[in-house]
Amino acid sequence: MKISDAGNSATELISQYKINEEKAGPEHEKQVADSMVPEDKVSLSSTARDIQQAEKTIEKLPDVREEKVRELKDQIEAGKYDVNGEKIAGKMLGESLLDIMA
Repeated sequence: MKISDAGNSATELISQYKINEEKAGPEHEKQVADSMVPEDKVSLSSTARDIQQAEKTIEKLPDVREEKVRELKDQIEAGKYDVNGEKIAGKMLGESLLDIMA
């Protein structure tokens, strides 16, 4: 039995492994790396999904209600817009009280 033959076999196996590795290229390395990384999974409750859907719907709404603005402009131009000072004062006081209590 020759020991040198066993050494050559190991060297051949290593060189064959390196050749196979080079043939596989970076795609194989990526597959190996991906298979070793655990996957993160997220599960949302139905409430969270509803909230996301509501947020998407709200984002689609315009910032300015053009119809309301047009209606108020028409009233002002026609001289029919009535400013009720008592209502405005009441709202201002109500908001102030809420701010103080919060």
